[in-house]
Amino acid sequence: MSLFHRKQKILPIPEGFTKEDIRTESSICTGETVIGFFNHADRKLYFAELVKSGQDIDNFYARYGIRRDSDKN
Repeated sequence: MSLFHRKQKILPIPEGFTKEDIRTESSICTGETVIGFFNHADRKLYFAELVKSGQDIDNFYARYGIRRDSDKN
């Protein structure tokens, strides 16, 4: 246990998105994976973050205070 552990601030889900809009995408060329909120209208990923491990995906969900139901991505 760390003495200087900061409690992570929960961010609100961005306006216009829901937890169902979270999607992971992988690059065909480099194989890099990103996670973010997918906009169906313009087919773009917003608030995207690089994923290096499964822990990064868990951290993304925790950052927005969303409980990860299943591995549907």
